Amino acid sequence: MANTSASSGYQLIEDCEATNKGLYKFYAAVMILIFILALPLNGSVLHLFIFKLKFWKSNTNNIFLFNLVLADVLLLFCLPIKAHNFISGDRRSNNDVVCKAMLFMLFLNRGASIAFLTVTSIDRYFNVVHPGRKNLLRVLKKSPQISILIWLLLLPLTIPTMLKNFECCNSHKTEDKDDTLIKDVVDSFREAVFFTQIIIPFFILVYCTVHIVNRLRKKTVGDKTKLKRAVFLVTTVMVVFSLCFLPCTIARMVLLIVRVQELGESIQDKAAVAFDGLMVLSYMDCLLDPLVYCFCSTKFKAIYLSNYFPFLVNKGPLQIDSSTGNMPESATNTANTNLRHVI
Repeated sequence: MANTSASSGYQLIEDCEATNKGLYKFYAAVMILIFILALPLNGSVLHLFIFKLKFWKSNTNNIFLFNLVLADVLLLFCLPIKAHNFISGDRRSNNDVVCKAMLFMLFLNRGASIAFLTVTSIDRYFNVVHPGRKNLLRVLKKSPQISILIWLLLLPLTIPTMLKNFECCNSHKTEDKDDTLIKDVVDSFREAVFFTQIIIPFFILVYCTVHIVNRLRKKTVGDKTKLKRAVFLVTTVMVVFSLCFLPCTIARMVLLIVRVQELGESIQDKAAVAFDGLMVLSYMDCLLDPLVYCFCSTKFKAIYLSNYFPFLVNKGPLQIDSSTGNMPESATNTANTNLRHVI
């Protein structure tokens, strides 16, 4: 009887059935809320980058920000499908083609979001900490080729995530004895991709953020308000990344430990449920990215409000030309050029 119970528990995990249907419906509601809030926000930011700022003509990091928002928008379109699966009591689609397509979109666009978040931070690091030093990124960012290259480099990393039911957390499952070596290699490679996609950018962000904050605090000249806003921005980026991605990474690590140690199907299922919930939390990145990177910029916020909410714009010297999406030259020239890349 005990063996039958264990087999049933493993079958639920193997078939990706949600054992706690009420909790998964809550997960679905959270994803729907994220979708409703983030889609118009990211869509309006994309519209502004394309039709007002003409990002491809820009010499700033607007190209990176555009790709960051684009990745978030593409990721958002996966959320209604996942929400439907959760409401139906499944952790993923039962259709193999749909499942693999979803995994491809989720991991490609989440990887792209993290990649462009990291590249933007590196760009800011060089602009603030080493403003006069020549670097390859400063040359490449003026061309869209580097963005295309980042997307192409991410494509091979999506392949291992679509093998062996990754989304249902069956890595290093010990019940199957056939092709154990091959399966262990595939599982290990897949997990390496998952962890390095988050851990390496995290350490890069920590390094860049610490040095940027130290550099800004050492400045003795300049607008104190702008200095404080710049420090707040880079610190917020670090907090958002940690909030969205580190919890699911830790949960994934715990899940693998539980599975390798064969602690029982009940504990494994609870670990899988926790991992799914924290993966839902990671989708909050789609909502927070434009708020952090775009709206923490006084200039971008003014342009956004003048185009979409002109009744909120105060009449004054910082009026925006709605036809071009630019501030008057006099206002632009008075900006603090030393901080233009970080505020």
